[in-house]
Amino acid sequence: VEVMESGGGLVQPGGSLRLSCAASRMLFCSNMAWFRKVPGKQREYIARIFGKDSTIYADSIKGRFTTNRDKAVNTTVYLQMNSLKFEDTATYYCEFCDRYWGQGTQVTVSE
Repeated sequence: VEVMESGGGLVQPGGSLRLSCAASRMLFCSNMAWFRKVPGKQREYIARIFGKDSTIYADSIKGRFTTNRDKAVNTTVYLQMNSLKFEDTATYYCEFCDRYWGQGTQVTVSE
């Protein structure tokens, strides 16, 4: 299974981005998570979607980021990121089924 994140880029503080995470085939699990990594720091878990679209968010992004599935394409999940801050700069990764990882997409929040 290949997993690919996309949608990263450069954005100003307060701006928004939407990341996509797509798996190469249908997976028989409902669990999907988002993480981010800054060089020199540990990987940070930020969001999870599971079951019938239940979600959990880390405190660091709660109220600003939301994750949801694409109902039309069951193999794609999104992370909508609003009110971005400098400290949101990181490489963002998605994980399907506690097993399949993407290569990451870079998000840079800068003036």
